[in-house]
Amino acid sequence: MKVSTPLDERFPDAVFAAGCPSRTVLDHVMSKWGLLVLLSLGDGEPQRWSELRRRAEGVSEKMLAQTLRTLVADGFVLRDARPVVPPHVEYSLTPRGLELAALLNPLMVWVVDNAPDILEDAASA
Repeated sequence: MKVSTPLDERFPDAVFAAGCPSRTVLDHVMSKWGLLVLLSLGDGEPQRWSELRRRAEGVSEKMLAQTLRTLVADGFVLRDARPVVPPHVEYSLTPRGLELAALLNPLMVWVVDNAPDILEDAASA
């Protein structure tokens, strides 16, 4: 197997090792909800919990909470909790998160553009 040229220097033996830290980050970033949260925050505007839940339609409260905790811990998302009553919490992307979202946008466009044909091909296979 030959890996693509940009990956040659990171994986010179063309092996994606099981213990590579990138696997953990990929799991967080490329999960369905992780990806949708990052893209939802990608416009640079802070959003509250309810807006994120609306934009990532179908996400449960538990999964949104878990996803946000993970993305905050990874340094992609900033959680801004203001000490007011009732609590006011906003989420936004860090510079690392903004860089990642910019890279994920073309992937999402490709997926959206090609999903109907892919699903049709899979159904007829």
